[in-house]
Amino acid sequence: MKRKWTLVSLAIGILALLAGCEPLMVLYPKGPQAETTANVIWISIATMAIVVIAVFALMIYVVFKYRASKQSEDYEPPHIEGNPVVEAIIVGIPVIIIIFLSIVTVKSNYAVETTPKGYEDQKPLVVYASSSDWKWHFSYPEENIETVNYLYIPTDRALEFRLYSYGPITSFWIPQLGGQKYAMSDMITTLHLAAEVPGEYMGRNANFSGKGFAENIFHVEAMPAEEFDKWVEEVKSTAEPLTEEKFTELLKPGHLGQMTFSGTHLDFLPPPEGHNHGSSQSDEHHSEDDHANMEMDHSDRK
Repeated sequence: MKRKWTLVSLAIGILALLAGCEPLMVLYPKGPQAETTANVIWISIATMAIVVIAVFALMIYVVFKYRASKQSEDYEPPHIEGNPVVEAIIVGIPVIIIIFLSIVTVKSNYAVETTPKGYEDQKPLVVYASSSDWKWHFSYPEENIETVNYLYIPTDRALEFRLYSYGPITSFWIPQLGGQKYAMSDMITTLHLAAEVPGEYMGRNANFSGKGFAENIFHVEAMPAEEFDKWVEEVKSTAEPLTEEKFTELLKPGHLGQMTFSGTHLDFLPPPEGHNHGSSQSDEHHSEDDHANMEMDHSDRK
């Protein structure tokens, strides 16, 4: 009786603990790239569940079928050698599972490394996302504005993030929009995303980068294109300009709140060149053209 109540109490405790857990954001996608990733996770979970259920079912069957019985003391079980059918099953099924998951994973990797499906003919919104200890700087070169620790994006538009770091290697990650990608100090990596549902999302650095790593997060808000355009115009007319002295101060290690500036640090401190790791040749050519246009715009403003 005591053992029974112990098991019941343990079950109630586990359920209470699980009830207090937050939902896994990666399983609640709000964009096509994140949906691809979530589908792969669900496929992997389903495959593993089938294997686990099959193994437990076979274990129960074997335990009951071949349980100890009353045999004579001189009983000797028959000698049985390997069975080709059984051996083919226990070797073949894992091989098939590995091949299946490998194909699914490779196809999904190619899918998330390119412009989201349905947005191929659309000009993406380019955002340079650079990290420093322990904050994120978002530069909008075409809009000529910059934010710190928060990101506004339009819905139903391709997004092209160009990532790099002013310190240790970090990882740019918005779980409900797509997978993470590393930001490094001597190269640019490109991440393609899109948000299809307006709302607020959490972004963070997913790579340990020192004592301030836990709070190296940023706020993301996706909104209709009209609202995004209004926000851009408001920032241009109200935000203070970003100077080189101010940006140098922002790069000092520490935590900051959300900040907004007109102009970008790309005017006086361009991103790394020569190591642009895009997702395809077409993306790289597109990025080079945008970079050239950005430099021409900067020259015109000067």
